[in-house]
Amino acid sequence: MATSVINCFTSFLAGFVVFSVLGYMAYVAEIEIDDIAVAGPGLVFVVYPEAVSMMSGSTFWAIIFFLMLITLGLDSTFGGLESLMTGFTDEVSLIRRHREVFVAILLSALFLLALPTTTYGGQYVVTLLDSHAGSFSLLFICFAELIAVQWCYGVKRFSNDVEKMIGRQPSLYWKFCWAAVCPCIILGMFCLSIYSYTGITLGDYQFPKWAEKVGWTVSCSSMIGIPVYIIYKIISTAVTREMTFWELIGRGQDFSLTEDENARNKSTSPKVELKSIYNGQQWPHHSRTYPELPS
Repeated sequence: MATSVINCFTSFLAGFVVFSVLGYMAYVAEIEIDDIAVAGPGLVFVVYPEAVSMMSGSTFWAIIFFLMLITLGLDSTFGGLESLMTGFTDEVSLIRRHREVFVAILLSALFLLALPTTTYGGQYVVTLLDSHAGSFSLLFICFAELIAVQWCYGVKRFSNDVEKMIGRQPSLYWKFCWAAVCPCIILGMFCLSIYSYTGITLGDYQFPKWAEKVGWTVSCSSMIGIPVYIIYKIISTAVTREMTFWELIGRGQDFSLTEDENARNKSTSPKVELKSIYNGQQWPHHSRTYPELPS
């Protein structure tokens, strides 16, 4: 609750700062504020630097402003890269044994892929990616995550896990939001964003149809894996009959840790666990303890 309230007041404060700067610039330039107010990269790289240039000690504030942008970008990049690297190292033993090489190759590839955004036409590439990479796909992934955790895994079991971590059950308000309010709102936003889609524009420039197809390909590349893997898992499970459908989606078994399992995990030697991971050994996901290594 505290985090939500702080985020809300921070947004209000940021709004006061933004529109006070825009109003001052419109007053000085004697133009309407609608002619200045822009969204996206233009607000950060055009409007704010111009506002900073009007302040006393503009050089100092400009350096501080762009250092802030660099740190914000690095902070966001760390989280995304760590998730990507963790997924590969957890599933592929070869990558786990050569993590440093994998990280070097991955970062080099991402660096080369990002070079086109630094050219004169880079603003078009950034606009294309910004309009598709973090809009439709992000809403779809959030909706799928809510359904998987709150409906498949279950609100009750998720609340029990939260209680074991913080010492108390989440309130009924949070349970209702997780299970009903948030999925409905996110699904509605996803449908409305597709319905109201009018193409990609940058100022007065309308992107061609082939560019929009590239954008939709970028969006679908991060969304298509979820339904495809679900269908594959349902079909493969039905053929092999390893488990029932309810067990497949997590409703037929309890993954929550019991008190005995928590105690065993705490008593497990960290050296044993780290050495097992380093050697590339994969233990079943349902197992909560690791075998002792031979002396």
